[in-house]
Amino acid sequence: MKVVLLAGGFGSRISEESVFKPKPMIEIGGMPILWHIMKEYAYYGHNEFIICAGYKQEYIKEWFANYFLHNSDVSFDFRDGKNEMTVHHSHLEPWKVTVVDTGYNTMTGGRIKRIQEYVGNEPFFMTYGDGVCDVDINKLLEFHESHGKIATLTAVKLAQDKGVLEISGNQAVKAFREKNANDGAPINAGYMVLQPEIFDYLTDDTCVFEQGPLRQLVEEGQLMSYIHTGFWQCMDNIREKAMLEKLLENNKAPWKKWDRVIPNIPDYSK
Repeated sequence: MKVVLLAGGFGSRISEESVFKPKPMIEIGGMPILWHIMKEYAYYGHNEFIICAGYKQEYIKEWFANYFLHNSDVSFDFRDGKNEMTVHHSHLEPWKVTVVDTGYNTMTGGRIKRIQEYVGNEPFFMTYGDGVCDVDINKLLEFHESHGKIATLTAVKLAQDKGVLEISGNQAVKAFREKNANDGAPINAGYMVLQPEIFDYLTDDTCVFEQGPLRQLVEEGQLMSYIHTGFWQCMDNIREKAMLEKLLENNKAPWKKWDRVIPNIPDYSK
């Protein structure tokens, strides 16, 4: 099943680094947070990714273009006027990655609409490229398939400025609105499963997925929530980046369910 990743925004709240690269390419533990999210899905066997790029989209394409070289043992032979490269061992994930330029100023719904041809007429995962989570992806999918609605999103309770959900007893979403700082309601954490019918709710590049489309789904009873009581954290600012770095450094990152040596990370929060 394909995984769609939104990675085209400006990341203005973490401009210290996003001025140089797209926010999803900002590194934690020596690798882009986007890579961490992809590793989460791959851990559950989902290895085909469609990246909705926009701002500095060339950075994402160049990073993946060099990924094979940077993760392989190679010999370069320049003797006798030659220019030969021999690959001895590669350390790569079995991924297929499609990077799509979905426009510089395109809104979230517009970005998803633009990758319709790459998804095809089948259900798909979708999440934001700036948040990590330890949700069980396959249990999320199992829940989505059990209710037969168009969309499922993962809901967590955190005091953050994200979209607020009002959830009924059978876990149907009854209302969707913007959150204020004192609100303790569940929030939209991304990690969605969407039926291909979702494209009928998307219009053009000005379409904000979290506004018109999700609210229309609510009105029609087509949006369900998968309640996640574990870890979820977005990376909106340097403080949150430092927190994620420290979790990785101390080998306490809940989302990291794969084996990898984590480099020594300075404590940026001090």
